[in-house]
Amino acid sequence: MASGKKAKTNALRELDAAGIKYATVEYEVDEDDLSGTHAAEVSGIDPDMMFKTLVAKNERGEYLVFCIPVACELDLKKCAAASGSKSASMIHVRDLLSVTGYIRGGCSPVGMKKRFPTYIDETAELFPEIYVSAGVRGLQMKINTGDLISFTGAHTADLTFIKHGQRG
Repeated sequence: MASGKKAKTNALRELDAAGIKYATVEYEVDEDDLSGTHAAEVSGIDPDMMFKTLVAKNERGEYLVFCIPVACELDLKKCAAASGSKSASMIHVRDLLSVTGYIRGGCSPVGMKKRFPTYIDETAELFPEIYVSAGVRGLQMKINTGDLISFTGAHTADLTFIKHGQRG
């Protein structure tokens, strides 16, 4: 649980306003390793339950938000298919703040500057609650999976590469 001294992020303010329950978990940020697997490790959270938020653009220039387990890699062909697009490509990290209001390592599917079509990897439905960024580096939120899907208007789909025997 967070100590409560950290300021509320846009994500947490939006959830509070909607009456959606969540819990926060703080962790020590390593600026040399902003990977989600590192965040899961230092937080003591199962990496299958911690989801990273990635932003892509389709061929029409529309932004798309994807949440996938931190140990997985985004499959852009699957993402394009899930979103009804012909193609999808990751946006540049330098554009993340201006598009979403968040920085790398602190991007949340909740509380972006604008609501974008959101897709959550189908493995999220295996867990009653998952962890996503609360909107800043070093702060995760644990939220009911159904509440997150409903609040963001997300669709679930297979969005990742299968690697290292994951997802059988």
